[in-house]
Amino acid sequence: MTAVLSIRDLHKSYGALEVLKGVDLTAPKGHVVSLIGSSGSGKSTLLRCCNLLEDSQSGEIAFEGEPVAWTGTGHDRRPADPKQVTRIRTNLSMVFQQFNLWAHMTILQNVMEAPVHVLKRDRAEVETTARAYLDKVGIGDKADRYPAELSGGQQQRAAIARALAMEPRALLFDEPTSALDPELEQEVVRVIKALAEEGRTMILVTHDMGMARDCSDQVIFLHQGLIEEEGTPERLFGAPESQRLRGFLSSTVDA
Repeated sequence: MTAVLSIRDLHKSYGALEVLKGVDLTAPKGHVVSLIGSSGSGKSTLLRCCNLLEDSQSGEIAFEGEPVAWTGTGHDRRPADPKQVTRIRTNLSMVFQQFNLWAHMTILQNVMEAPVHVLKRDRAEVETTARAYLDKVGIGDKADRYPAELSGGQQQRAAIARALAMEPRALLFDEPTSALDPELEQEVVRVIKALAEEGRTMILVTHDMGMARDCSDQVIFLHQGLIEEEGTPERLFGAPESQRLRGFLSSTVDA
């Protein structure tokens, strides 16, 4: 089976600071891959490299078997084909930590914006789909409200509906619950777990070890820009081999 996304030996630096030091990642169709690790380990940077929001200095990225074309080397390396970048980004919908909803648009308009203007889909069809996704994440009754009128958990669920409306091949989540109070966090966790049960392809950066354990097919523990350990959630959480991973898990449980 061709992976939706595959990354080989990826390196990413900000000036002299090397953030990713040769990372591999494979996200097969229908699988959930969770990235865990301490702050600064490179998780969010890796996710942003996945859909080309960040330029990497070396390594391979392939979307459904199609390698990203590059021009230049090192810090001058850039994707060579803007059309390829657009195609990949529209198929890898990202849900950010801070929701990133447009404040001047209703929730329904937020969800409809990209499918209508980026994908050029029929507005009436998009509205039907958008309302269905808002129902799916449990806020169909908020379609005509503005973001400021919703709780943080409702705004994040709107952001998930917006990502789903693009009908992407995979969903990328960057700490989707870390800006939320615990009770609101659970609203979003329930939605993500439901998406996992549907067999959607997802890459999830999270500090929520319960969600990583319950949702994932594979968990990757990053430490200082390298993969320290990876495997099934049963093995990583049940019998971690790395001393660093054991220490990380004990600190997150104790916290």
